Amino acid sequence: MVRTDLAVELNESVDKSDSRYRGIIVREKKDAISDIKITTLEILNEEGEKLLNRSVGTYVTVEAESLVDCNEGYSERLIKILEDEIYRLAKPCIVDNRHILVIGLGNRDVTADSLGPWATDKLLVNRHIVHDKSMCLKMSSLTPGVMAQTGMETAEIIKGIVKQTRPGLVIAIDALAARSIKRLNSTVQISNRGISPGSGVGNHREGITAETIGAPVLAIGVPTVIDAATIISDYSDGKEIPNYLSNMYVAPKDVDACVSSIAEIIAESLNRVVYSYN
Repeated sequence: MVRTDLAVELNESVDKSDSRYRGIIVREKKDAISDIKITTLEILNEEGEKLLNRSVGTYVTVEAESLVDCNEGYSERLIKILEDEIYRLAKPCIVDNRHILVIGLGNRDVTADSLGPWATDKLLVNRHIVHDKSMCLKMSSLTPGVMAQTGMETAEIIKGIVKQTRPGLVIAIDALAARSIKRLNSTVQISNRGISPGSGVGNHREGITAETIGAPVLAIGVPTVIDAATIISDYSDGKEIPNYLSNMYVAPKDVDACVSSIAEIIAESLNRVVYSYN
């Protein structure tokens, strides 16, 4: 079984001759300047949902091999690509309601799970200073923590904030799990179908979607961990994987530096979406 949060990896694992594959459209392109690969996967119907076990919607994967160790020019190009893709998916939701609520999912005290909180720390929130009649986008943010810290489902907290502040769009930022080592800390997934926190590592919580919280949800995630069993299976020549390794996830040794750099890039992309919108 492919244990991953990335739609592009699920797509790689399926039989393309399956008749249900007609429910999926995949478009790929490479940025001519940076060689960054952008894959847009659209799940169109129930057949596509069953094949990939993902909801109908759009899943954009931005693969930037030098995401962490990039120079200023590469970083600037990546930020621009993310800005454009986020804006494209967000635009239908903010035409009539210009308030964006950004949620930093995850546990600040666990480095590999701290992407969401670190990214929201770097946002230039302005809901408290932008007048309702202004043409600018308004941005607010929330870092709800995890159930072990609050005793509440994250979706419950967000639902309450949404009911009170009525944003036009919720953007949830979270750390993900990947199947392939090459995608660790080098891939950004953007989806307009929300997110299920912890699903990639088998810790399923209530989903954060338009249906559960009452507002459209855009999810931004980066894989920071990988299933240990998949690493071992790639090098074990078919040998049985010990049970104690079947539920373990590993992160690279420099995960703290990686998460910090990625958080800055995502936050800057969102800041530009908000302050350059017209």
